Amino acid sequence: MKIRKLIVSQRSTLTHRKPLSNFQLESKQCLSSYTEEPELEGFCQFIDSLKNYEKSGVPKDAGTDSDDGFDLGRMKRLITRLGNPLSNFKSVHIAGTKGKGSTAAYLSNILRSEGYSVGCYTSPHMLSIRERMSVGKMGKPVSSNALNCLFHSIKRSLNEAIVLENGCLSHFEVLTAVAFALFAQENVDIAIIEAGLGGARDATNVISSSELDASIITTIGEEHLAALGGSLESIAMAKAGIIKHGRPVILGGPFLPHIDRILRDRASSMFSPIVSASDAGVRTSIKGIGTFKGRPSQCCDLVIELDHGSQSSIELRDLNLSMLGTHQLQNAVTATCAALCLRNQ
Repeated sequence: MKIRKLIVSQRSTLTHRKPLSNFQLESKQCLSSYTEEPELEGFCQFIDSLKNYEKSGVPKDAGTDSDDGFDLGRMKRLITRLGNPLSNFKSVHIAGTKGKGSTAAYLSNILRSEGYSVGCYTSPHMLSIRERMSVGKMGKPVSSNALNCLFHSIKRSLNEAIVLENGCLSHFEVLTAVAFALFAQENVDIAIIEAGLGGARDATNVISSSELDASIITTIGEEHLAALGGSLESIAMAKAGIIKHGRPVILGGPFLPHIDRILRDRASSMFSPIVSASDAGVRTSIKGIGTFKGRPSQCCDLVIELDHGSQSSIELRDLNLSMLGTHQLQNAVTATCAALCLRNQ
């Protein structure tokens, strides 16, 4: 993949989806476009009939790579039944405790600005299930018509899979498979896939090495402890499960030293090159808070020198981020490191 350039103008932006507060300020007419349209009633009823762990809670150790973890076999069988849509495009897979959604949005926007057709899959959604899937060069949620047509074209296969799996396919597994099928149907150049829980046994972790351009691990924190083994170390091992043989991994961080070692050891065992967004060659600063194009923003400088080579270095001055805070600047650094990694490919 060739990325001609990243963001080089003096007044550049990395944007993100609107925060909830902005949605709340919209008129009722605008809000209605983000509610579930009648056209999607059948799809939503179908999805809502499945076990939803986002609502009920994830069982103990379900996200660990162990006998108690979710069975990835049923997800692989479902994908096969749908014609292996993942083989139609390259993917970037993102896991982490915090920052996944922002990093996915930043990276998607960088790629779209370069003219690529991008599929982006994130969770959860705020108002409409369509928000989880964006396609094309504009970054808009999938249309209700496109999603409805796709659903009806694969509904028979989904029903057959549910029967063969004795009703064990979950809401997230089926929704993830639908997203993969959508990206294949829309002929995206690349898909940015956010893991739901953990990584090793997450439904998104059916991407093979040949289908993966890079993995990203944003942060490691004590969230979903019971589902991910009960310790920070077990969480790190679960997240590291998305690292694939021979494919580069971008580490966001910064991580505690022993957590960083777990991630690097996993990468080493998989012969995966490491790009660190917390490397000594990364320098950032927030210069001030203001407005840009009528929206709150923070003006930042971002300098990345990974290998002292032009292909792994970039200097962005007066970069405007529409999401505020040092953590969002770190997410932007992680996304930019990923873009540099893709450019090198």
